[in-house]
Amino acid sequence: MNRSPAKIFEALGDPVRRGILELVVADEQPAGAIVDAVRRYTPISQPAVSQHLRVLRDAGLVRVRTEGTRRFYALDPTGLDAARSWLARLADPLEEFAQPLDALATEIARGKRVRRTSKADVDTAAVPASDVRPA
Repeated sequence: MNRSPAKIFEALGDPVRRGILELVVADEQPAGAIVDAVRRYTPISQPAVSQHLRVLRDAGLVRVRTEGTRRFYALDPTGLDAARSWLARLADPLEEFAQPLDALATEIARGKRVRRTSKADVDTAAVPASDVRPA
């Protein structure tokens, strides 16, 4: 099953397929009920609806369960997750670098802290005991 963003958005590009997704989003639906529902809002044949279901299945947006001679379709959340992830990368293209950059910032801060501590140790060691005055 191909869950590539191109396949997913190509499948979502058709209004009939988007309508089918809206039908199966709440619960699993038998193919016959999907055909009847789609035919209520657009003149389309049963084989054409089956083809739309196949495109959605191939894109990873719906899954099918067979029970005897009946087929039941349901939304496949992994396909939606793939689409959501791709869109999120568009919305925040630097997000994938956030965690590595946070790690880099932590290492830089740690290095500065080590250098400050080392410098303070060197400065304290360089002052002769006779120059230290009691407070």
